[in-house]
Amino acid sequence: MPEQPSGRRPTLEAVAARAGVSRATASRVVNGGAGVRQPVVDKVRRAVDELGYLPNPAARTLVTRRTGAVAVIIPEPEVRIFSDPFFSQQLRGISKELTAHDTQLVLLLLEGPGDYDRIGRYLAGGHVDGALAFSLHTDDPLPGIVQRIGLPTVYGGRPEGPGPVAYVDADNRGGARAAVQFLAEQGRSAIAHITGPADQTSAADRLAGYRDVLIDGDPLLVAEGDFTVAGGARAMGVLLERRPDLDAVFAANDLAAVGALRVLREHGRSVPDQVAVIGFDDLRSVAECAEPPLTTVHQDIEGMGRLMARLLLRRLDKDRADALPSSVVTPTRLVRRASA
Repeated sequence: MPEQPSGRRPTLEAVAARAGVSRATASRVVNGGAGVRQPVVDKVRRAVDELGYLPNPAARTLVTRRTGAVAVIIPEPEVRIFSDPFFSQQLRGISKELTAHDTQLVLLLLEGPGDYDRIGRYLAGGHVDGALAFSLHTDDPLPGIVQRIGLPTVYGGRPEGPGPVAYVDADNRGGARAAVQFLAEQGRSAIAHITGPADQTSAADRLAGYRDVLIDGDPLLVAEGDFTVAGGARAMGVLLERRPDLDAVFAANDLAAVGALRVLREHGRSVPDQVAVIGFDDLRSVAECAEPPLTTVHQDIEGMGRLMARLLLRRLDKDRADALPSSVVTPTRLVRRASA
């Protein structure tokens, strides 16, 4: 059992004395420094356990030049981050991986253009060892900021911008292609698409997958959404006005698909008999509770978050960084439920 000195925390000097080594040696062992023989390391660690010594985080940072913290940056409005299950799943995966490696998650939200200077100053201040960022838009200045700072960064989704970057993405184009191909094979002849935001690569890739199947498709069957329920509902209304004869909809995410389902019900369209609907993400809390339950393209959102964190942590390990892939694209698959 650790000793419990009355009224005082055990000091590094006490650890050194108990282990029979110098204070400098004890410091190197306790704070993760190199160059100490294993028998000495064992003695110091035993002294730490016996005395119940807790290392000074500031001292550890001086020795290791690491803060033990990683920034997670999401350039989206706060209301969307806390209402869209996609973000909670990705954050859950990131948090699990960082926690398993005794690393603190620091969440940084970017509400608007004025926040970039603040975030840039924070990242340049040495408060974190690296960064994870996802849901970037095409003109987002964040990749340029972290590149200038030289901060190791892994992105969720394929970012636009100069220079090679490390990212984890799903096979958005292949997943969309599979969904639209499935609808075409069912005999659906007027397949519409509700896109995501035009300035996000995931939305662009899903639109490209739709067009891979419908090469000569009617442009009136494509309406822009914004990855929200309200945006999906607006787009569905536009599509019904343009092409009342449509018999299928591929929505760029599950929330947009739920908005589409709502408008189809309001217009008396039976799903899937008159109109089949497919989403993208496979957010089970959304897809399984939809009416009818939503056929959708599955991507492992939590697993992608874990993989992002794993890639960053390995990049911070200088001995392993060179062997890492620069990017990873994870597979998708169609999950059939009642809407198609």
